Amino acid sequence: MTPPDVHVLPAKLHALTSAIFERAGWSARDSGLAADHLVLANLSGHDSHGVGMVPRYILSARNGLLKTGDTLTTVVDAGALLTLDGGLGLGQVVGHDAMAIAIDRARQHGVTVLSLRNTHHLGRIGHWGEQAAAAGLVSMHYVNVIGRPALVAPWGGSRARFSTNPVCVAYPRPGQEPIVLDFATSRIAHGKTRVAWKRGVPVADDNLLDSEGHPTNDPSVMWTEPLGALLPFGDHKGYGLAMMCELLAGGLSGAGTIPGRTDWNVIDNNMLCVLIDPAKLGGAETQAAEAERVIEWVRSTPPAEGFDRVRIPGEPEREMRAQRSATGTPIDPTTWGEIVATAVSLGIVREDVAALSGVAVPG
Repeated sequence: MTPPDVHVLPAKLHALTSAIFERAGWSARDSGLAADHLVLANLSGHDSHGVGMVPRYILSARNGLLKTGDTLTTVVDAGALLTLDGGLGLGQVVGHDAMAIAIDRARQHGVTVLSLRNTHHLGRIGHWGEQAAAAGLVSMHYVNVIGRPALVAPWGGSRARFSTNPVCVAYPRPGQEPIVLDFATSRIAHGKTRVAWKRGVPVADDNLLDSEGHPTNDPSVMWTEPLGALLPFGDHKGYGLAMMCELLAGGLSGAGTIPGRTDWNVIDNNMLCVLIDPAKLGGAETQAAEAERVIEWVRSTPPAEGFDRVRIPGEPEREMRAQRSATGTPIDPTTWGEIVATAVSLGIVREDVAALSGVAVPG
């Protein structure tokens, strides 16, 4: 019988996650930002981008592939056009600080085009869209990954040639929660195969190919050699969008595309962002009203069989946040054991892990 999940309440999970990063050498401020991002990913239902990544991050830091400290530098500053280099710093911190700069510039100029390159794993890209939307800005984000093996097969191919290359578009709604579209261009996120693998469960049909290019439900093909491949969402459409992410995030920035170096121990992200201030574009008077009109029109359709109602992008995540805020985040036993082991390896004794997390930790 599979052991039950551990459930950790948000504040407790944040405290433990922040403590791990502080022990690993990050400042209290940076550790808090990392915990903010990772815990919110779990609360949103995106466990693939949540605290289960912490052991991999700490391993990367120990191998010198993830840097502590202030690593963000400016490569190009042309006012509304920015190229920033993350210096392989913690993506949850670099992303936050880069977006803060881009938000300020968009308020000045009406628009910012930001190329953020050479940053360790940026995590859930919707987080950055939400940051821009909270400032009243529309934003678009295109991401690629270099420095690791390809994961996603092109449409019509049997071997991986891209990473999951996520896309995000966020649209603010004054006084209400934003519309946030955030998805990988693969049918499922790579991290979801990690979650399934750790839980010992198969993935659904039509998501994976094994190393020979045959369909499979076994998530281990994405984590053990020889590697298989994820399939693109929407067949040729997802494949085409993945290619454009590769070019916009990696090619346009000069940061590099996936045919370069490959190393499982590093997740090197590049992201192209476009931020728009509706007030300076001339649409401020109609922006809010038009968004509500479209939402009302979409929601007016009778729900299809098996659905209670039509949801707008970003709404399922917010519903999950409300649920998990009350019941806690479920973490599979294997992942929880890895998190505990990482904390202990940094000198946080098991009694303190238990106190921080609110979960009993066997000796």
